[in-house]
Amino acid sequence: MNESTPTPEIIKPIYSVFNYDQHSLTEHQDIDLSTCINLPTNGRINWINMDGLIAEDVEQLCQHFEVHPLLIEDIMSQTERPKMEEMDKVIIAVLPMMYFNEYTGDIDHEQVSLILGKDFVLSFQEEAKRDVFNPVRKHLRDGSSKLRQRSSDYLLYSLLDVIVDSYFGVIEKLTDRIEQLEDVLIKRQNKLQLNRISQLRRDVSILRRTVVPVRELVANFVRSDSDLLEERNEKYYRDILDHTIQANDFVESQRDMLMNLQDLYMNQINLRMNEVMKTFTLLATLMAPATVLGGIFGMNFEQMPLLKSSYGFSIAVLAMVFIPLAMIIWFKRRGLY
Repeated sequence: MNESTPTPEIIKPIYSVFNYDQHSLTEHQDIDLSTCINLPTNGRINWINMDGLIAEDVEQLCQHFEVHPLLIEDIMSQTERPKMEEMDKVIIAVLPMMYFNEYTGDIDHEQVSLILGKDFVLSFQEEAKRDVFNPVRKHLRDGSSKLRQRSSDYLLYSLLDVIVDSYFGVIEKLTDRIEQLEDVLIKRQNKLQLNRISQLRRDVSILRRTVVPVRELVANFVRSDSDLLEERNEKYYRDILDHTIQANDFVESQRDMLMNLQDLYMNQINLRMNEVMKTFTLLATLMAPATVLGGIFGMNFEQMPLLKSSYGFSIAVLAMVFIPLAMIIWFKRRGLY
């Protein structure tokens, strides 16, 4: 009898809801989809966050808020390029959150989808283990915060802002590693250091491919004339745009630093090779007089100076020693060694 294959456990999404206005806040944690959809809005702003993407749940939640099916496909696609798009009275922003993995030294990604509608914001994350939205939750719980006084597009701005700010943590970690590698390269060079340069270049390339589209995403918010975006909040989106431009400048600086490190590595290797070749050339040059003298006195002639002298051998050896010493002194005076 064949054993049945165990059915993989399906991880249910985790929902959290913030329903608020400037006077009060209602917070719901760890509720199911049905409860989430049927919660009364009371004409206030709703922020629904979904951790864990299950296609059926995402589709049901989005249909409740009349989100177009094409946008649902963007949410479920985990390789979507960062973008901002307006469709059917909602605005969607798809962009990655990035984390620096301290154990592997790699950059981890998680796609986040944000949907802005009239008095609501939906946020979709792949997992609940890592989240940069806690500062937004903290401000929402503060009744005097500006977030509680503004419209839903200000909430979307706040979510975008903490995501973009998280990029700087990754940039800072990479910069520290590049500077550490530079200190090591000055002291010693080996293939391991070259591999580290290659790995860092890949990480910086990944970072650049993320930051550049996000800059365009935020620029689209600034240029948009959607009724969902209040004119008074435009300056805040411009502030995020400035941050993305600054992040891009840092990434470009890191690329230049790594190119310089690679050049430094190659120059140090070439310098070491030149020193080795210089040493071998010097040794060959210093041995040349002894070789010449040995060759001369090794010729088969009957008549040769010092051939029958009792001091001939001593004189030849002294010449073989004295001439290289004189050459070393001459090289040093000329600065050749």
